[in-house]
Amino acid sequence: MLPEGGDWTALALLLAAAFAAGWVDAVVGGGGLLQLPALLLLPGITPVQALATNKLASVFGTATSSVSYYRSVRPGLRTALPMAAVALLGSFGGASVAAYLPAQVFKPIIVFALIAVALITLFKPAMGAVTRLKHRGSRHVVLAGATGAAIGFYDGMLGPGTGTFLVIALVGLLGYDFLMASAQAKIVNFATNLGALLFFIPLGAVLWPLGLLMGAANVAGSLLGSRMAIARGARFVRALFLVIVAVLIVKLGFDIWNESRG
Repeated sequence: MLPEGGDWTALALLLAAAFAAGWVDAVVGGGGLLQLPALLLLPGITPVQALATNKLASVFGTATSSVSYYRSVRPGLRTALPMAAVALLGSFGGASVAAYLPAQVFKPIIVFALIAVALITLFKPAMGAVTRLKHRGSRHVVLAGATGAAIGFYDGMLGPGTGTFLVIALVGLLGYDFLMASAQAKIVNFATNLGALLFFIPLGAVLWPLGLLMGAANVAGSLLGSRMAIARGARFVRALFLVIVAVLIVKLGFDIWNESRG
């Protein structure tokens, strides 16, 4: 699907949203807050088509930022790869039950969790400044896998802020600094996007021409964002992390308020 009747302004706005989403995702996650709403504004698109096309574009962006981070930061693949594998399966499972579980049941819980995370991050400036792993050996791998499965399931079912939740878990539960957490989160987020996409493709829900164009814009944003994060370090990632969490809280809170009125 491409804009009909010469409406190239809509396409330009979608590509701008995809570029910005790629940049945000590459730094700290949360780019879906820009990309998915922009897709939903497109006339004639269904929610499932928007979700599927968003995943296609995001696969390209997260793949790009994963490679960029790996080359410069060298995240530990012993954590990232098992976590990504489990997250892919979790995301596929989440996408398969998305139609049966009302998102509004989970949104209040997510908002309270985000508020708690924002307060802890704000008032504990040392958290995520340097890597101090909290667990070792099999315990570390099991906790990473369980976290990947849970967040992967969430990404397949709902999605907003998946990259942010991955960074939260890698910093708070496992003890990585914000830059290293962001690097590993990109690998896992690529897997969650791919898992959901593998579910949506057989349904015929992906709008391939539009998704591929947005994917190219997402790649450009991801390249810029990952290079900026690597150059500026953990403090920059932490600051943007707090901004994205605040936006997530406002967005989900607004959704809850609108749904309660309906």
